[in-house]
Amino acid sequence: MMPDLGKHAVSVLAAYGVAGVLIAALVAVTLWQGARMRRDLGEVERRQRGRLG
Repeated sequence: MMPDLGKHAVSVLAAYGVAGVLIAALVAVTLWQGARMRRDLGEVERRQRGRLG
């Protein structure tokens, strides 16, 4: 159910749209950085095993 926003409808809906895009971008960047950190950590661990073993 959509409330009656009157003359402010465009501004309110645009703000919701921008907020949604920003949240999606933050989630995407967080997932991308997490994958990169896991990959980097795996490489460091492999190097450590090579030195110790």
